[in-house]
Amino acid sequence: MAGKSPKSQGFEAALAELEQVVANMESGKLSLEDSLTAYKRGAELLQLCRGRLEDAQQQVRVLEEGTLKTFQITGDASLS
Repeated sequence: MAGKSPKSQGFEAALAELEQVVANMESGKLSLEDSLTAYKRGAELLQLCRGRLEDAQQQVRVLEEGTLKTFQITGDASLS
């Protein structure tokens, strides 16, 4: 379960690891200690993924007629 340092992982790698951590926890085969370790790792990965998404949203802002305009998402693309 020991992956790369969260800071050095890309979004896709962090998301894939997070999915694996969740699958391992949902299997019910982890000891209490391993479950706590997995939970902590999952929380780190979730924070990384959210940060990367926020960074991407910031970069999507476009300059239009001299003012910054936020990119508007159509449809239901929320992560909540």
